Amino acid sequence: MTSHKRPSRRRVLAGAAAAAATTTLAMPAIVRAQGKGPLKVGVLLPRSGFEAGIGQDCQRGVDIAAPILKSLGLPALSIINGDTESNVDTAREHAEKLIEDGAQLLVGAFDSGQTTAIAQVAEQKGIPLVINIASAPQITEQGYKFVVRNFPTVSMLLNDELSEQKELFALVGDEPKTAVFMHVNDLFGTGMSKGIHAMMPKYDLPYKILEEISYDPAARDLSVEVTKAKAANAEIMLVVGRLNDAMLITRELVKQRWTPKAILSMGPGWYENQYTKTLGKLSDGPMSLVPWYDPNKKLSKTLEAAFAKAYPDYNLNTNHVFTFEALLVAADAYKRAGSTDPKALAAALHATDITDNVTIGPGIKFDANGQNTGVRCGVVQNRGGKQVTVVPKEAANAKPEWPMKPYQSRA
Repeated sequence: MTSHKRPSRRRVLAGAAAAAATTTLAMPAIVRAQGKGPLKVGVLLPRSGFEAGIGQDCQRGVDIAAPILKSLGLPALSIINGDTESNVDTAREHAEKLIEDGAQLLVGAFDSGQTTAIAQVAEQKGIPLVINIASAPQITEQGYKFVVRNFPTVSMLLNDELSEQKELFALVGDEPKTAVFMHVNDLFGTGMSKGIHAMMPKYDLPYKILEEISYDPAARDLSVEVTKAKAANAEIMLVVGRLNDAMLITRELVKQRWTPKAILSMGPGWYENQYTKTLGKLSDGPMSLVPWYDPNKKLSKTLEAAFAKAYPDYNLNTNHVFTFEALLVAADAYKRAGSTDPKALAAALHATDITDNVTIGPGIKFDANGQNTGVRCGVVQNRGGKQVTVVPKEAANAKPEWPMKPYQSRA
C-alpha cells in the first residue's frame, strides 16, 4: 500500500472528526422505553485520497440503513463518520480518535491495509470492530477477540472466483486458452496474485497466464501497462484493481483499439457507479467476480427499493450491501447484548446468526476467528449501465453476454 503522509492535513481531519455531526438512526419506541440510548458506531471509510470514490459509495450503504433496521425491529445506531484519507497511518490515527470521541463499536474500512491498522487499534482498546469490506486473511488470523468480518478472505474470494469462472465458461460454451493478468501492487493485489498462482492448478482452468503486470493503485497513467498487456495477445484479461485504475485501463483499451474477449475483474472498480456513469457505453461488458448480493432474497428487494428511492442515478453494489450488512450485524448484536459494554458486544457479535440477509450465501455467522465462512461471490456483468448477476445459478437474474462487443463498434 502506498502511503501519502500529509501531517498537517491529518491534524485538520482529526479535529474535523471530533467536531463531526452525529447521525442517529431511528429507534423503535419499545427499545427507547428500556432506557438504552443508541449505540455509537464509528464508521471509518476512505472518504478522501485515491480511494475516495469507493469510500463515498460505501457511505451510501450507511445512509439508507435507518428505516430498514427499524423495520427489522433493531435498535438505533448513532453514526460518527471518520476519514482514513486512503492512508494506513491516518486510518490508525482516526480509529483512536473516534474511540476517544465515544465510539462504542467501529465499522470499516474497505481497504485491507487500512482495516488491518484499525483492527490493531480496536483490539488494543477493547472496542469491537465489524469489518465491512477487506479481504487480507491475516486480519482474522491474529486471534483477535473484538474483530469480526462479514466479507471473504483472499482464499475464499479465490475459491469462488476460480470455480465460478469454470461455471461461466460452461455457461457460454467457450474455454479461453490464454490470459493476461493486471493487478494493483498493494496488500490486496499482491495477496490475490500469490493466491491465484497457488490455487489455479487445483481448478484446472483452461487458460494460461501469458503475462502478469502490476502497477501502483494511485497511478495516473497506465498506457505503458496496457500496451504491454495488449502485446501479450491474450484472449481474456484478468484484473485486480480499484476504481481509478479501472477507468484508466478502459480508456487505454479504447485508445489502443484492443477489446479482449472478456474482462474478468476479481475485485472492485469495474462495477462501481462512477465507472459506469463516467464511461457510459464503454463500461458495458466487463464481468466482476466479487462478493455480491442475491437479487432473489427478500431483504435484497427491500434494500434495492430503498436505494433506488434515495439514489435513483446509482446502482446497488458491493460497497453499499456489505456496509449496510455491517450495520445490520452491529444493530443485531447490540439488541442481543442489551448493553454497550465492549465485552458483551463482542460476545454478541461472535454469536451472530442472521439468515434474513442480503449477500449471496446462507447468511451471517462467524467462526471462532470472527470470520463469516459462508459468504459467497457472484459473477456480475455490466449491462446497459447496470449490473446483472449471471453466476451462481441460484442467485442469477440474467444470462451472460459473451464475447465483449468491440469498443470501436460502440456509438
